[in-house]
Amino acid sequence: MLPSLPPLAPFRPRLLQDIRGYNRDKLARDVGAGATVGIVALPLAMAFAIASGLKPEAGLWTAIIAGFLISALGGTSTQIGGPAGAFIVIVYGIVERYGVANLLISTASAGVLLFLLGLFRLGTLVRYVPVSVVIGFTNGIAVLIALSQVRDLLGLDIVHMPASFFGQMGAIAGHIGSLNPFALALGGLCVLGLVVWPRLWAVDSQFRQRLESLDTVSALRATSRLPGPVVALVTLSLLAWALSLPVETIGTRFNGIPQGLPAFALPDFSWETVRLLVTPTLTIALLGAVESLLCARVADQLSDAPKHDPNQELMAQGVANAVVPFFGGMPATGTIARTVTNIRSGAVSPVAGMVHAFTLAAVVLLAAPLAFHIPLAVLAGVLLFVAWNMGEWREFARLRQFSNHYRLMLLSTFGVTIVFDLTVAVELGLVLAVVLFVRRQSEIFRAEPMTRTGEQATYRLYGSLFFGAVAKIDPIVADVERSPTPLNVLLDASQLISLDTTGLDALEQLHKAVHKRGGHLGMVGLHPQPRSLIERSGFAARLHTCE
Repeated sequence: MLPSLPPLAPFRPRLLQDIRGYNRDKLARDVGAGATVGIVALPLAMAFAIASGLKPEAGLWTAIIAGFLISALGGTSTQIGGPAGAFIVIVYGIVERYGVANLLISTASAGVLLFLLGLFRLGTLVRYVPVSVVIGFTNGIAVLIALSQVRDLLGLDIVHMPASFFGQMGAIAGHIGSLNPFALALGGLCVLGLVVWPRLWAVDSQFRQRLESLDTVSALRATSRLPGPVVALVTLSLLAWALSLPVETIGTRFNGIPQGLPAFALPDFSWETVRLLVTPTLTIALLGAVESLLCARVADQLSDAPKHDPNQELMAQGVANAVVPFFGGMPATGTIARTVTNIRSGAVSPVAGMVHAFTLAAVVLLAAPLAFHIPLAVLAGVLLFVAWNMGEWREFARLRQFSNHYRLMLLSTFGVTIVFDLTVAVELGLVLAVVLFVRRQSEIFRAEPMTRTGEQATYRLYGSLFFGAVAKIDPIVADVERSPTPLNVLLDASQLISLDTTGLDALEQLHKAVHKRGGHLGMVGLHPQPRSLIERSGFAARLHTCE
């Protein structure tokens, strides 16, 4: 009789749970938080799309459509979904190698894969990725995001930016003579403003305390809530327009943003194309799963809402990524910065994320012509700030506190992400993690001699006897073979945690060596798992003692 398969995960969005007992107070908090996050998402969505080699509206409508679906169908109360900085390098590489049409197919296919991962309850598998691997590829992506913005930050005259690390470095070095000082000034002011703005409005800031002394509390409260990226975007765009600075803008490169709803269009789909896009699809799905569940865990730590449902979250991410390509969108996932903003703005349910999508849609439909004047150098400054906050740079300084295994996994993943590819980096990191784990577990296993009286030798086994530790049984076999008289061997398995089939084979080889010389092999103190394997294999019947 075939074993029954585990049940599929139920499709149960968190919205259905949070809407119970919903009242006007919660609605007011969600609307306020959603409107705030919607404004914050505006410059980020455009910047992410442009940096990925797409038009700005691709990021905007991804934030709107995917953001709404992820909130409405997801497994968290406060997570905000949309285009993310982590995807910039991946999407740019796919567009460079396969084209925009195939990016849409890869995104839709990744959406199907994400949905299946959640449906078959595989959401918890993402937690098995070691933290050193996550930090390594996150910091590597941050470096690549920063590098990709150098062209617009410096205003370099580079028509086509390569996707590879060395290609980008060569292009920048070859065109450094075309540096635009006005673009550099705008980008530098943007970064400086993003660093200074939150410090101006800190509780202990002298600037804030001085304003409070002037009885401007209401104006102070309203101003302090303005997001830094929006302030930088508006003020620096007005400055560039008023002074007619010769810098590239969204209008000069993309002819602005269409003022209207996106058109529904089917990508040119064929199974032959899908077969060629296996690697990009797996990359998008893997990164989307890791980023969304990491973001959900951050939301759990900052919010009092119930813990997230990883399987429901993956199914919602799958639906969102399967839908947005039909409207010209890009891959979407959970976004930590916007989620944190949402929580700190008072969000209590997924309604806030839905309001964020409606707010962004209203801004796009009503104010799209104004985006014509946004300098690309300002958006580059925003992304440089995002890249800096995205990286966990302190982990490099803390490396000396950790083992060589940890250092090897983090640094190799970081380096391979920058030089080669994220997928290769994660694969390498996971392989190293497995190899180093096997090595560490094999070092834990011991077979220690206890007593030796005449024809009786007793050994105690510690740890797990598995394929990586079987060589430690060889000294016992050598002792048996060197004995001038038949030797009875007793293995004390009271400290043996687990046994695999390779370990069982090593014990059978020991039994053959003992039996060949006229002795007996016995085992005592067996725990349930080793006993079960020994009995099911029939080895227990050949042992002299098995208890």
